[in-house]
Amino acid sequence: MKKGNNISSLQDQNQLAQAQQSILHLQRAINQAKSHPNEEIIGQIQQTLERAERSVAQAANVTDNQNAMDLVQSELEQQKQAYQELTDHNL
Repeated sequence: MKKGNNISSLQDQNQLAQAQQSILHLQRAINQAKSHPNEEIIGQIQQTLERAERSVAQAANVTDNQNAMDLVQSELEQQKQAYQELTDHNL
């Protein structure tokens, strides 16, 4: 759905919720890898990161709620930084 469509309000909320869930999943995976890092887990985190990025991009395509998008994008950037720190220390 396109931005600005009144019917898309529920879609907006759903996409934002999915983006937040993807980021939480990424955060859990990163936290788990901090205590048990290995190449397989790092690879799985990369895939999870890519899914979270796609989810955030999809939410950005349908929502007009810029404050919520700013928050979600900020959370994603924090997790990307945590992932980078993890890979810098473990690879």
